[in-house]
This record gives sequence, C-alpha cells and structure tokens, in this order.
Amino acid sequence: MSAEASTQTQRLYLEDLQIGDSWPSGEREITADDVADFALLTGDHDPLHEDGGMASPFGEPVVHGLLGLSVLAGLSSSRPDVATLALVGISDWQFESPIFFGDIVSVRTEVLEIQQHGRRAGRVTWIRELVNQHGRVVQRGRFVTLVAARTRIRRDVKHETVPPRSLPAR
Repeated sequence: MSAEASTQTQRLYLEDLQIGDSWPSGEREITADDVADFALLTGDHDPLHEDGGMASPFGEPVVHGLLGLSVLAGLSSSRPDVATLALVGISDWQFESPIFFGDIVSVRTEVLEIQQHGRRAGRVTWIRELVNQHGRVVQRGRFVTLVAARTRIRRDVKHETVPPRSLPAR
C-alpha cells in the first residue's frame, strides 16, 4: 500500500500488510474547546494550556502533549482500516514541537515490522507521525498492535453446532 492507496474501503488483515506500506489520515483541527475538555477529563490544568498563554514559553497556550497523542490514535484508527485486536505498546515517543490552539493535524502511518504471533494474528510495529498544517512533525514514535489474520475470521465447520458459551446468571 502507498499513500495513493489511502482511500481503501475494505478492512485489511495481517496478510494484506507489507513493510513500507504507508497511509495518510484525514485532518483535524485542535480547538481551545478540545483542550478545555481534555483538561476536565484528565485533571491536567497546567497554566501552559490556559487560554491566556501567560505561562507558556511560546507566548501562547499549547495543547496537552497527550491530547495530541490521543488525536493521533483516533485519526490513525481508520487509516488504514486494519483488523486490530489490541494495542500492545507505544515506544520511542517524541514530542518534537508544540501544538497550538487552532493547529490542523494529520497522521502519517508506515508499517515498520511484521512478526507472526500465533497462528491467527501478527504483531505489527507502525511508525506514526503527527504532522501540523505546516508539514512539521510535532510528535512521532512507534505503535505496536496485534492484527488479525484472515484465518481468524473463518468459521470452523466442526464447531458450528456448538452453542455459544454464556456467562452464568448472577
């Protein structure tokens, strides 16, 4: 896959991925309301993130770094649309530049490594970069996810007559 294939419409499985495949995401503006909501949600009310920006060394308020990371996770959750089973880890994360209120960000995602993980999944390492409207990388690092193989979704004919297990009543 390449940037040109970013308009994919079907879900990708482990077998569909190759090292070097890359995708751009859509864009999202990060607003003062987003920052205020994030502060309420997390309890992080550091003056760096307040609308006046007096405490910021940049002369204006900055977006929470973890809000940027969260937006990156959201934007990259569907570009590419992969059969993700779990997020395993985030490593080598770098906060390269501040994100300011009103910045428009997008994500570049690239497959760095693929390892088989059992018979029905693989461990995929992705390089993800959060990029602002000026083309500057503001955050970057590695995400590691478990991705389903196509064989995981196939039905086993021998077990089709077995009723699904349910939890016992309380």
